[in-house]
Amino acid sequence: MTRPVASLSLMVSIVLSANGAWARSSDRNQPMDVDAGKQVGALDDRTPTVLSGGVTITQGTLNISSSTATISARNGEISRAVFNGAPVKMSQQMDDGTPMNASASKVDYDMSTETVIFTGNVQIQQPRGTMSGQRVVYNMKSGQVQSGGDGAGRVKMRILPKSAQGAK
Repeated sequence: MTRPVASLSLMVSIVLSANGAWARSSDRNQPMDVDAGKQVGALDDRTPTVLSGGVTITQGTLNISSSTATISARNGEISRAVFNGAPVKMSQQMDDGTPMNASASKVDYDMSTETVIFTGNVQIQQPRGTMSGQRVVYNMKSGQVQSGGDGAGRVKMRILPKSAQGAK
């Protein structure tokens, strides 16, 4: 495995497996497969690595598809990953086996602040409910979620009662 792909594997497992509510914890121990039309750059502090031409990443139950993925490093460590797409699509099973699906125009993960920002037509679906809006910010340190939109943007949520979850 080349250094960019090995480092990307570590980064993506951190990005999407750190949130226990949105991830199957055993996925981070599975092999990661990355498929892209093109890779340019060196994963160091000088320039980001850009994957393009349709990017697909799978690891265990995690699936990510995007048009591009840009991986940046600081002090020799991955510091940020930005996925762009039309849209970026993510799916994964949670630890209890229930599915999580998300899509957005852009997903930006800043590892130094442990913040994931979904922007542009965000849709997050779990069996217990849905959330949509133009922007969802998830802080992995605090567990806090902020959502809404620019200007007149609105957030919409549907939360099902726990008893209705099994009835779907």
